[in-house]
Amino acid sequence: MTNQKLTQAVDEIKQHRCDIIAKLVQFSKTDSLLYWDKDSEIASQQEQLWTPILLWAGQTLHADYKTTNKIELINQEKKALDNMRQFMESMNDKELAAFYLASMNMKSELLAAALVKGKINAEQAYKAAYIEEICQAERWGKDELAEKRRQELKQELTEIEDFLKQ
Repeated sequence: MTNQKLTQAVDEIKQHRCDIIAKLVQFSKTDSLLYWDKDSEIASQQEQLWTPILLWAGQTLHADYKTTNKIELINQEKKALDNMRQFMESMNDKELAAFYLASMNMKSELLAAALVKGKINAEQAYKAAYIEEICQAERWGKDELAEKRRQELKQELTEIEDFLKQ
């Protein structure tokens, strides 16, 4: 990712802010932090990394997030979705662009929110977002292409964090 991509995202937000927020609110229903692994080792690491983010998000967004280790979609309270919308609407264009790109990178708006608001840094966001893949690679061996992709995504998160500091 380059600063050009981040700048383009800011321009896109300026032009289509309401539509982007509406789509992001729908995406929040599938936030990866709401869907825990059944594997006890991975779930233990998820608990360690994800629980503080879920607690922070619950306090910040005044919402109680339901989690599961099943595949089916969880119906979150309407309040949680409404508060996520308000949270996004309160961000400036630069923050919302970073939030959008981080959300897509990590498949988690809760992690993106924590990154944008400085609750976690890029390294912590990366570890939390890719905990399952990292555990599987440690357990079964690294796949070079998957590792390269993860490192590129990690670099993107660092660039998003740096962009927010500018």
